[in-house]
Amino acid sequence: MSQPCVNIGMVGHVDHGKTTLVKALSGVWTDTHSEEMKRGISIRLGYADTTFRKCPECGLPGGYTVSNKCDQCEAETEEVRTVSFVDSPGHETLMATMLSGAAIMDGAILVIAANEECPQPQTKEHLMALNIIGKKNIVIVQNKIDLVSREKLIEHYKQIKEFVKGTVAENAPIIPISAQQNTNIDALIAAVEDIIPTPVYKMDRPSQMLIARSFDINKPGAPIDRIAGGVVGGTLTEGVLHADDELEIRPGRKVESEGTTKWIPITTLVTEIFAGRHKVKEATPGGLLAVGTKLDPTLTKSDTLTGQVAGKPGTLPPTHHQFTLELHLLERVVGVIDEEDIGVIKTSEPLMLNVGTATTVGVVSSARGDVAEVKLKRPVCARIGSTVAISRRIGARWRLIGMGVITD
Repeated sequence: MSQPCVNIGMVGHVDHGKTTLVKALSGVWTDTHSEEMKRGISIRLGYADTTFRKCPECGLPGGYTVSNKCDQCEAETEEVRTVSFVDSPGHETLMATMLSGAAIMDGAILVIAANEECPQPQTKEHLMALNIIGKKNIVIVQNKIDLVSREKLIEHYKQIKEFVKGTVAENAPIIPISAQQNTNIDALIAAVEDIIPTPVYKMDRPSQMLIARSFDINKPGAPIDRIAGGVVGGTLTEGVLHADDELEIRPGRKVESEGTTKWIPITTLVTEIFAGRHKVKEATPGGLLAVGTKLDPTLTKSDTLTGQVAGKPGTLPPTHHQFTLELHLLERVVGVIDEEDIGVIKTSEPLMLNVGTATTVGVVSSARGDVAEVKLKRPVCARIGSTVAISRRIGARWRLIGMGVITD
């Protein structure tokens, strides 16, 4: 398997079949956390790689598969490209996790179940999130077609077309499939190949990686001489990363002393790199990576470093404890049954902010028209001009209300 060259998000309402579709395409069930297995939903971001292949012999339209042999004529298939899937949770309480995942997506598959009316609340919220952060390469999947009649399927298709009108997905192809039955997967792969291209990356720049997960891979009771360093997972946005490279991580670690709090950047060495299940000597942008380091594993356990940025020392964006946002708000709240007007952002209002893969809470110190100054509870590493997804506390949940651009 080649190194993945593109990240494809799997988004949509809870229980519409995202994880099942990832398994149909990759053979990997991404819900591995114990609570996910128990509750039957995705809680953390899941990852899986697969290689799209094509039959050179049978001449079928598209002719795409993920098998080494053609399903029709059993000829050896040829590799097209390897992709990484980012499986986002669809539950309304986990919208921040979805937004963190969206930061590393180059395109998205919006999964909509045919046996439920469209749109469901998080179908709407996820599409709005893609719209806000500028993800334009979208394929719509009409899943679970085996559970409804032909007439209901056509009616549901019309609901989807009406739902996406005027959005970034207005002209997206709608592919009817059954992920459970592996029906029409070839047509879906063909649509992905057509709609979600491999991005053109800036390979000549210093390496920069968005961290989406971090782990302690050591088992309890492991002897000291066999303890491995912490692992960070995510995607390179630019540059090339090699084993033995020096790595800086920002904002870094929190240090409290004599009543003051500081965030100190962390430096370490890369010990090994995995792209998918394969160990590689160097990693390029696109696809998802697991990077072994010499960090104390207590610094990386339980996703402690999620949201931070890693790269060549001295080249990372600045750490912001506060910033000014140019605001672009929605007219109405999405993701709830009873939508309501959003209104203006007010001074002293708390907001949940997603910057890259980071999620933080900020308090508005000054708000005037379409500009807000925000002090952050937890600092973020981001460039001027970065896009920020903004959510407001409405009832018991954080709801997406718009986006901002860091100007200062």
